[in-house]
Amino acid sequence: MCKVLGVSESGYYRYVGNKDKPGKDEVLSVAIKELIEENPFNHNYGVPRVQMALEQRRLKAGKRRITRIMRANGWLHTKKRRPHGLTKADPEAMITENLIKQDFSAEEPCTKLLTDITQTQCKDGKLYISPILDCYNGEILSLEMRNNMKKELCIDTVKALRKHPIEGAILHSDRGSQYTSEAFRETLKSMRIKQSLSGVAHCYDNARMESFFATLKKELLYCIPTYRMTMEEVKSAVFRYVFTYYNQVRVYTGNPDGWPPAVYRRLEEKQKMPAA
Repeated sequence: MCKVLGVSESGYYRYVGNKDKPGKDEVLSVAIKELIEENPFNHNYGVPRVQMALEQRRLKAGKRRITRIMRANGWLHTKKRRPHGLTKADPEAMITENLIKQDFSAEEPCTKLLTDITQTQCKDGKLYISPILDCYNGEILSLEMRNNMKKELCIDTVKALRKHPIEGAILHSDRGSQYTSEAFRETLKSMRIKQSLSGVAHCYDNARMESFFATLKKELLYCIPTYRMTMEEVKSAVFRYVFTYYNQVRVYTGNPDGWPPAVYRRLEEKQKMPAA
């Protein structure tokens, strides 16, 4: 038979031995499927995040190959609607220096922080969401939610930082009246936090915070019927997403090797610990 087919005997037996084995694309497809089904929010992963997650599992594959496999299986998703800013600038606000200047990098934890407010419609009214993000690793350190966007919402978000070593940190926000109020400024002063404010109508001055809101809406708020849910139900969903998934599990492309924010912080802390 080998003579008729014009192949070597060893080549024939190699073909027979391998014909029932899964191909490389099939193996990779199974790995991607397992990754996506590992957590309900992982369905939002795009090609770069899938590639990083695979590398964390010691599987290497190029973006073109991953794209081809994800497209063939219907795992690629389209962009959702863009979120719009909520907090309006206070024209009478005192001009405070922009200490961030669109540099959202940080060498150490709790040294450069960002905050803002976004909203979502619930069955019993609008829910206002106020987080604080650490530029060091993208971790959400503090999160408060209320049925209003008064200054107390922002003040309590800052006070929740007391469990972190934030003395001397910079906190950047827009020029909304909540952040320029005397009560908010006094809270920062008492906690020895430096204030930084965006320029009026400078949307990119707090771009990294806006990026988090876009992720929160795309991966959670636009995927659940918040308008049919009570505020308490939406609050619970947001807390679970942020503190059990976003901080702890979700591949974060801004960190080395895509480590989730809290995981990356712990790895760095472990490396810096003196040897026993």
